[in-house]
Amino acid sequence: MSFVIGIDIGTSGTKIVLVDETGEVKASSYREYPLSQPKANWAEQNPEDWWEAVVKGLQDIWEKSHLTGKDIAGIGLSGQMHGAVLLDSNNQVLRPAILWCDQRTGAECDFITKEVGEKQLYHWTGNPALTGFTAPKILWLERHEFDTYQKIKQILLPKDYIRFRLTGKFASDVSDASGTLLMDVANRSWSQNMLKALNISEDWLPQIYESPEITGGINMEAAQATGLLAGTPVVGGGGDQAAGAVGNGIVEEGILSAALGTSGVVFAMTNEPVIQPGSSLHAFCHAVPGKWHLMGVMLSAGASLQWFRNQLATNASYDELAAEAMKVGLGAEGLLFLPYLLGERTPYPDPLLRGSFIGLTMRHQKGHLTRAIMEGVSFGLMDSMELLSSAGVALGEVRASGGGAKSQLWRSILADIFQQRITTINTTDGPAFGAALLAAVGAGIFTNVEEACRKTIKLTSAVEPEQQNMAAYQKLYNKYKEMYPLLKSTMHYLSNQYGN
Repeated sequence: MSFVIGIDIGTSGTKIVLVDETGEVKASSYREYPLSQPKANWAEQNPEDWWEAVVKGLQDIWEKSHLTGKDIAGIGLSGQMHGAVLLDSNNQVLRPAILWCDQRTGAECDFITKEVGEKQLYHWTGNPALTGFTAPKILWLERHEFDTYQKIKQILLPKDYIRFRLTGKFASDVSDASGTLLMDVANRSWSQNMLKALNISEDWLPQIYESPEITGGINMEAAQATGLLAGTPVVGGGGDQAAGAVGNGIVEEGILSAALGTSGVVFAMTNEPVIQPGSSLHAFCHAVPGKWHLMGVMLSAGASLQWFRNQLATNASYDELAAEAMKVGLGAEGLLFLPYLLGERTPYPDPLLRGSFIGLTMRHQKGHLTRAIMEGVSFGLMDSMELLSSAGVALGEVRASGGGAKSQLWRSILADIFQQRITTINTTDGPAFGAALLAAVGAGIFTNVEEACRKTIKLTSAVEPEQQNMAAYQKLYNKYKEMYPLLKSTMHYLSNQYGN
């Protein structure tokens, strides 16, 4: 029996799964670490925390499975996208990593758009300049931390820093590199035009591989720290959304995924790059070689419910909140929630947006607020569904994943708002499982990614939309869409006046 390991460097913690050649998860580990917010809407982490989570997580795997490193055929990596890990000439980390949800780079995004030109930006990279992306972070460092900027010798994405610690190699994959705004997505290579326009040296960037390709082997130092066998191959892996799509079987057209994690993502595979100037959809390379994907991203999906629980319902578990919400009818008795707690990306690339409850009355209780959050996040995801439809993507079965998808109520709300069948599959390990499948392809256990998904992924549940609810939600969704233009000016004033 062959085994592979998938490692996902998430925002809240690192998930590691041990998977056999049939696709069964034999052991898993999850190790949390802190998120630092030194200023409003900043988000940073210490890359050493990721490495420590990997080392301890692998110890968990050995203890739970009674296997050792010699049993492992390959390692796959996934992780939060866009983060900037900066190394000096001694390969030491220069400062905390600036993360995907950090919003400090609004001025740099405006500069890039003006300097390059919006149409040219889409032509070179397939995407607009957004605050979460990596390139604006590099410009911010040049402007605000020049001493650090001068010392940069290597820039890595979060999972690729872990690859460096495991293998000593500087490498990335096409899906994760797509989110840097430095990649020619259509041609699956670094964009020489963008690098020249922003005066960024290609020497700072890792070599790019396809996701199932082997990028290096475990080195002796990592073997001693982790228990892995020196020489064990490590494949390219994928950004969390592309790897998660593999883990959900989104490797053919017509099947979409809706991820209800910290962020919210609607994901659709395409056989060709779909570049639409002016669109707020992300056009990235898929983790499936020779394929691409379109993706709508909202910054605060599960994070909205997490914020509510942590700040306003501290004695309640998620299950308890869901049970309260089950008692509340559609529309939460006239309460709308705008999920812009971290600004927004799709459909409004606007870091100055703020979240709102609209329609509060004395009757509203925890259950009403919980249901309004679930509905508001679902409306936000519906914005991306509409953009996908307008881009010509066939909308069919939607596979739900992430922590929010564990809720039967939330899946039902999604089905009614999307007016689509919502399904779940036999694994909830998302990006980590997808990374493991990519490792299995690289190790020769499967011929390609499509075969790996076909042989390991099975549907486990389905929720059909209810006709009566569909009509009611469509009316409520129309009202939801009216809120952004009405409140944009006020939100911008509040953000600018009181800190964004």
